[in-house]
Amino acid sequence: MKLGNIAKIKVGLSDADFWIVRRGSENVVGKPVKNYDPEYIGIKIETDQILPDFLFYWFMNFHNTGYWKSVATGTTRLVNIRTEDIKNIPIG
Repeated sequence: MKLGNIAKIKVGLSDADFWIVRRGSENVVGKPVKNYDPEYIGIKIETDQILPDFLFYWFMNFHNTGYWKSVATGTTRLVNIRTEDIKNIPIG
């Protein structure tokens, strides 16, 4: 199963459980945050199979281990990730 099967994932999702920074430097992109910005990718869990807080910390681990550096596209100063990059993450 992929994350896109159990969560609504899109840019500008104001009622999300948390958001992922989608654009910025390699050190910032992919960082999970609890504050809304219309440019961030929102993640709203649509099942009781996984707790939103667990997923938030799971994404913190992705960010801290440099996972997004291999996925992000762009120049060295400004990179970005796509909603598809998040939707296709395997779960379970």
